[in-house]
Amino acid sequence: MHEGVGQAAEDERGVASRLLFLIAVAFSLFQLYTAAFTPFSSLVTRAVHVGFLLTLTFGFLARDGLAKGKRLVPLLFLACALLAAGVAAYQWVFEHELMLRSGEPTSLDLWIGITLMVLVFLATQRMMGWALPLICGVLVLYAVYGRWLPEPLNHRGYPWEQVIEHLSFGTEGIYGIPIYVSSSYIFLFILFGAFLERAGMLKLFTDFALGLVGHTQGGPAKVAVVASALMGTINGSGVANVVTTGQFTIRLMKQFGYRAEFAGGVEATASMGGQIMPPVMGAVAFIMAETIGVEYVEVARAALIPAILYFVTAFWVVHLEAGRLGLTGMPKESLPNPWRAVRERWHLVLPLAVLVYLLFSGYTPLFAGLVGLLLTVVLILGASLSEAALRGAIRTLFWIVLGLICAAFFRWGIAPVLVLIAVLVLACAFLPKSRPTLPDLVAALAEGARQALPVGIACAQVGVIIGVMTLTGAASSFANAVLAVGQHSLFLSLLLTMLVCLVLGMGIPTIPNYIITSSLAAPALLHLGVPLIVSHMFVFYFGIMADLTPPVALACFAAAPIAGASGLAISLQAIRVAVAGFIIPFMAVYAPALMLQGDPGWLEVAYVVFKALLAIWLWGCTAIGYWLGPMSWLERLWAFVAAALLVAAVPLTDELGFLASAAFLFWHVWRHRRSPAPT
Repeated sequence: MHEGVGQAAEDERGVASRLLFLIAVAFSLFQLYTAAFTPFSSLVTRAVHVGFLLTLTFGFLARDGLAKGKRLVPLLFLACALLAAGVAAYQWVFEHELMLRSGEPTSLDLWIGITLMVLVFLATQRMMGWALPLICGVLVLYAVYGRWLPEPLNHRGYPWEQVIEHLSFGTEGIYGIPIYVSSSYIFLFILFGAFLERAGMLKLFTDFALGLVGHTQGGPAKVAVVASALMGTINGSGVANVVTTGQFTIRLMKQFGYRAEFAGGVEATASMGGQIMPPVMGAVAFIMAETIGVEYVEVARAALIPAILYFVTAFWVVHLEAGRLGLTGMPKESLPNPWRAVRERWHLVLPLAVLVYLLFSGYTPLFAGLVGLLLTVVLILGASLSEAALRGAIRTLFWIVLGLICAAFFRWGIAPVLVLIAVLVLACAFLPKSRPTLPDLVAALAEGARQALPVGIACAQVGVIIGVMTLTGAASSFANAVLAVGQHSLFLSLLLTMLVCLVLGMGIPTIPNYIITSSLAAPALLHLGVPLIVSHMFVFYFGIMADLTPPVALACFAAAPIAGASGLAISLQAIRVAVAGFIIPFMAVYAPALMLQGDPGWLEVAYVVFKALLAIWLWGCTAIGYWLGPMSWLERLWAFVAAALLVAAVPLTDELGFLASAAFLFWHVWRHRRSPAPT
């Protein structure tokens, strides 16, 4: 009897998994279709996007409930999934009527709006915990009852009907800019990364990193930094990087002598850097470009030098830690040849190269991401056919023809590429050796949709925050407070903004963290003379650093089960590894040339970068307590003060910083040569 019940439950889970797989594939195909042909209005595309997000989220929750042997909970989540699909259909079918009666919603409209808000809040709570829904719930209450608060927090107050309509319909609430960016750019780039991983890009990156730095001092940790930096160019999710590259790099670091918590901290730090690593940065970069009205390439340009410095910091710190522990690299003869890996799989870099070219040539991220994704599909199908049926000169001719057809998109758009993909799919279907490639592509479609769920749900939820801000003007109160502090000290204003980002980041992901703090603090920093992109990048950086900061460090807790250490211990080590990441944003505020702002000359940029590298060298020595040999506490304090002087931008600090750095260098070298060599 029990065996029959267990088999029935197993069958139900299997049916649910297959159904969810099909919905995920349909989600990806819908996004590709809308990106290629734009058949619907922007509002309908956003509504259907949110409908897919909620349907899949509640569908997975229902399936997981079945796996735990429950009945009532899966039924409730199944009902939520059906309601989510119904709400999206309502927005689609009655789009024209909803526009005509804007400002005078019917009772049914209000119930649909309430349902949408409840579903978004519930999905966010189940996926991310209570912090973000509670913040948004308080803001909704503030919009309704804010007139009872004391000055300067009060406002005239708004009825429930107006708040519900404002947040649930139109483009100022849940369907606001974050969801627009999620449905237009973010999903495509997540799907792009999923297809590249299926094509073997992860193996290319890990083999290249192993061969390049694996044999050097502390090689395994340097492999983690290089591989995560490379993965960051195609995958803007820090947590996704942790759970992909971390499966290999964390175990490798532990095997060669690094402590478990330090290995986890290195991987978490390097993976979070993927969100600021061009050309494919995190979702926040696309939201930032839309929010401040600049092209995405301008955001990537501003992030380039700080991103490189971030990874230089991590590379330098793991080098010092290896020296302190006496760890050597791996045997060079056992490592792959990095250039051989590039020669064998160089074609995988082509879609990424085309993507970068299109972005920097003025094409929209939507078009660039779509072309990069389609070229990746062509490469996967072409490689399968080439290996299965072609040899010698015919194979070379085959790839030349594919390249010429793909290049036709410059003249005739993506239509020739779509036709080519259809032909390649048919060819693969007829060849038994290449037929297994097709299920892999379908699986990549489903995997991309699954990876997009946390980002998409967060974008929907933070739309509530934006909606309340636009309705009540609440941002002005906080901005006035920051301005009052900034009249006396810009540094205190920056410090206050940093603390707000870190505190908020303890409970919410990077996207809502950026949305809240950029709405509140970035306008105040702009008024204090900080350039527009620099003020938003300052907030963005510390939203990322919050994922490494205890007590709630998302990236570190993602690394914890792989490393076999507590998330808190990993977080403390991550702060050591990323120590300069807390300083670079301050340097960019005082020297905007670090983010290529203000039309600087190359000499000015070189000077600022040199200062930053010198400060990174000193911060690393301070954090690890080692350079050529162990450092005393006096030397660590000395290095800390010298680095701080290089960051500050007041008269004589640069000169004093260079003098203190030179004195520290000569003192440490002299003391190290005097000390007896360790046995």
